[in-house]
Amino acid sequence: MQEKPLIVFVGAVFPSQYTLLCSHLRKTGMADAWFMTTPGHKARHDKEYDHLLSFQPDGKIVGPQSYYYTSKLERSARISRGLLQALLAFEKERGRRIDLIVAHSLWGAPNWLYDELDAAVVSYIEFPSFLSHGWDAAYPPDQSQRMSDRNREMLHYHQVLCSDLTIVPSAHARSLFPPLLQQNIEVQFEGFDIQPPLRSAQPPGQTGKDKPFTIAFSARDLSSAKGFETYMRLVDRLVREGDGKNARFIAIGDPKASSYGYEQQWVQRRYKAEDLSFKDHLLRIYPAAEVVEFPGRLPYAEFAQLLAEVDLFLYPLRHGVANWGLMEILARGGCVIGSNWGFVPELVQHDINGMLMPDNDDAWMDAILQLRNDPARRARYSQAALETGKRFHISNVAPRFMEMFRLAIVRKKVKALR
Repeated sequence: MQEKPLIVFVGAVFPSQYTLLCSHLRKTGMADAWFMTTPGHKARHDKEYDHLLSFQPDGKIVGPQSYYYTSKLERSARISRGLLQALLAFEKERGRRIDLIVAHSLWGAPNWLYDELDAAVVSYIEFPSFLSHGWDAAYPPDQSQRMSDRNREMLHYHQVLCSDLTIVPSAHARSLFPPLLQQNIEVQFEGFDIQPPLRSAQPPGQTGKDKPFTIAFSARDLSSAKGFETYMRLVDRLVREGDGKNARFIAIGDPKASSYGYEQQWVQRRYKAEDLSFKDHLLRIYPAAEVVEFPGRLPYAEFAQLLAEVDLFLYPLRHGVANWGLMEILARGGCVIGSNWGFVPELVQHDINGMLMPDNDDAWMDAILQLRNDPARRARYSQAALETGKRFHISNVAPRFMEMFRLAIVRKKVKALR
């Protein structure tokens, strides 16, 4: 009987986007899977997971490094050196070589693992750089941020060249790489196990008759990239034009979370206030949007329940390559209006499991009013969205990941014969 492949996922962040995949491969017997993270994370989660390993980075990896412009390179080197020593020790302890290492491009940087181990290496890269990812022209990076970003890009291009396989979360993400590198890149969004709660008939304390129509925005970060400004602008207009009557507006997310853009630094420079957030700035620009509720970062169970109270989600993404937040909405049967660009059309099909709108406020306003007055259509989108969520359940995507992992292992063997 063929021995199961020994796979080690590595990352200084835990849980990560591949935590569930690692556990699923191990539980189902598809692989002898382990997750290597920092000692602190291992200690915190040892009771929940029986397959955690630890590595000690070569120095601190949180906070500024010695030189701002090469900060990510230096942090990656500290991570990679610690990983190499721990992986070699693990092989010695197990008495066999590792077949495959799956590394996060920044938090599990594999750059110093190539040729030092016999294992095949898969690098997960979200996107190559902010230059390619895009940012809001209204909140541009300064020169130092642009220069630092070039080093991130260099780090990622090197990984695509040297890894046996690179995985990105969407076709849009792959399109951001140079054409010569795209042949080494596979597309696969991560797997999920999102259980849709029973949809609430109404929020606590309200009857069906007086229940407001709830229009929400939901993302980890209330940022320009995720489309938060578009949401606030649309709410402002709905209220001013009288279309916000008997409506409830909620923006679910952390206004001070790190974002995929430069708006927070712009706000701090403009107002010379460290504690002012992008949300605070937008409330000054769009005063009628003061009706929006901001529950902040919530425990997961409360977050899931709040999503169930929403009638319509606006997902006006500006820049991005794949977001867990959109899948959280779809897998719970949320009715979505999304952007018709970027990665969103890879998950939302117009008039099937949601609506896709161009970058035009009038089009978004019309779509909002259409869906508000058409509960049957909302229900149809909701049912189709649930089916979208099922397609990305971990049990359905894990076999695809194993196909890619086997390909990487074969590629490594072929290289060794050259």
